[in-house]
Amino acid sequence: MAIRSLRRALLLAAAAALPFSHLVAGQTIQTEDGVVLEANEKTVAPAVQVVADTNAPEAFVLTDNVIANLTDLNLSNITLFAFPEEDGTTEVQKRTLLAGSGCKTAPGDLLWPNRLTWKVFDLLTGGALIETVPIGAVCYPNSGVYNAANCQAIIANWTSSDLHAADPTSIMSPMFQGETCMPQNSNSSTCTVGGFPVYAAKATNVAQIQLAVNFARNLNLRLVVKNTGHDFLGKSTGYGALSIWTHNLKKLEYVKSIKTPSYSGPAFKIGAGIQVKELYEVAKKYGVTAIGGDCHSVGVAGGYTAGGGHSPMSSIAGLGSDQVLSIDVVLPNGRFVTADETHNTDLFWALRGGGGATFGVVTGMTVKVWPKTNVSGMTFTVVSGNNSALPNDVFWEGMYAYWRHFPEYAKVGTQGYSQIFPSGTGGFLFMMIPFWVPGMKLADFKTLVQPLLDEWTKIGFNAGFVDGPKFFEYDNYYDAWAANFPPEAVGTTSIRTASRLFPAKNWEDEETLTGMMNAVRSVVEDGSALIQYNFQVKAPAGTPASAANSHWRDALWFGIFGTTWDANLDAAGVEAINRKITEDWMGRLRVYGPGGYLNEGDVMEPGFGEAYFGSNYERLVQIKKEVDPTGLFWAPTAVGSEEWEVQGQEEWLTLQTGKLCKKAAG
Repeated sequence: MAIRSLRRALLLAAAAALPFSHLVAGQTIQTEDGVVLEANEKTVAPAVQVVADTNAPEAFVLTDNVIANLTDLNLSNITLFAFPEEDGTTEVQKRTLLAGSGCKTAPGDLLWPNRLTWKVFDLLTGGALIETVPIGAVCYPNSGVYNAANCQAIIANWTSSDLHAADPTSIMSPMFQGETCMPQNSNSSTCTVGGFPVYAAKATNVAQIQLAVNFARNLNLRLVVKNTGHDFLGKSTGYGALSIWTHNLKKLEYVKSIKTPSYSGPAFKIGAGIQVKELYEVAKKYGVTAIGGDCHSVGVAGGYTAGGGHSPMSSIAGLGSDQVLSIDVVLPNGRFVTADETHNTDLFWALRGGGGATFGVVTGMTVKVWPKTNVSGMTFTVVSGNNSALPNDVFWEGMYAYWRHFPEYAKVGTQGYSQIFPSGTGGFLFMMIPFWVPGMKLADFKTLVQPLLDEWTKIGFNAGFVDGPKFFEYDNYYDAWAANFPPEAVGTTSIRTASRLFPAKNWEDEETLTGMMNAVRSVVEDGSALIQYNFQVKAPAGTPASAANSHWRDALWFGIFGTTWDANLDAAGVEAINRKITEDWMGRLRVYGPGGYLNEGDVMEPGFGEAYFGSNYERLVQIKKEVDPTGLFWAPTAVGSEEWEVQGQEEWLTLQTGKLCKKAAG
């Protein structure tokens, strides 16, 4: 076959496999000088066009010039890797959909790509394709990868977020994968892929993501996106899927000055794989303050920002999505674009708070930074009940006193981050970790909280203190954060959470305020944990409008509720607990907090569009239909997700262990 370059040769080899991937073994290519070679990793370069003299991920893209060579064999079909035509589809995609069942193509289906086709995909991406081997497989003697030493290391580090972030498919909430290859169960179960993706594309440049998007769209494959796997709803895994793993997009560049229509000042250009700790460390180096989450392992430009993203700076800086100046994204049509205040403005609005795995694959973004700031605050631990001098009724009186101060605290920029757990001894454990205010001197912070401490002293709440109050002050944000937000523990299987955003108007009416506090107390007394935040999350003046949940903007109190259960509990017991969380506990609280937080909410939240997106949902649905008309991107509780369902799931809990299928009309 006549071709102009060795790079184009493999594209032709892939084209020869159309329409449904029957690539023959021994495929050859012919170079410009007529030499015939076997098509393999050594003879073929990745299918990219270099568009900039840099090693940045966005310098390597898939373009029409590259794709055009897939038609050199005079085929009547567009290739597996083609961009869509004006109607939004390709010929091969139309035939795939016509021959399909209304479900995403899955292993075992007639149209599932064979191994040689996956090999072509791997060659085109420069060896980026990874066939999934569950992280726990090293513990299973019959897995083919058994390694006793590695198994012990996996088990020892199972609760470390870094372990799962560094694996192409492992997630930090294994329940949603089906727990099919848990290392701790190797003596009593068989390791299978379960709800993990079948393959993952390790993205180190934009072209690899474009190839994955086009390939999945044209063959109607399920496509998921994993950054770190730090997700509570199962968004970054899925049975029979191809996953795009963005964790290795580690661009991190400080820009001294940047100007946009709404902002002028320093900024960071960050890749999708940059995590909170990495961003905070570099911000300290440059003497500025960056905005990210509490948890060390969260990917800043991934689902965190896409879902809105609260932070210890939220009362001052707003949401993570309020920091974004521009976003680089591969769209469902495979095109790579930048969205900002003047280009692709609907996308710019939607990608900031409209949810991850919905409108495309974000490869990077530019975010504004804040000046260096000091931080003052305090920590303490209080215990009530049978093993304490603090009676439970006084404990709750003290909690009500604290909650009543929320409007005045949030007004001055505080974040009160604390946790309440039933202690197991008939009482409660209240840990403040921490209560702090960026930009406030310690003397002023003590003045702020002294009235509360005096109230607690008066009612006898102090009898429950077992640690603290301990006051602190740091001259920079990073040191304060590192000292008070330790790495999180993950990997728990038997746990479900839900969340509520309680608006400021609840404090304006005594009856409503008391009813809200009583409802929260009743849920905790019934067995729920409470992870709570007191802050206000208003967008800073001049921030462009975004799709972030409108319920954030008037909230003073954010609460995460939930519980764990014994791994040996029978099915009926597990169902009862899960229903209790969604239907009973949240039922008591929705009247006081109609909104919840997308990234830390209940996967079974009824009416999730209103709860997680508020007044923005209708517009988001319209943009979704325009940008992704065939529904390439899907995730639980994402915009438009109600049109699909995962087969074989309980009505009270959706895991990612079955085929993804379009719901029947009506």
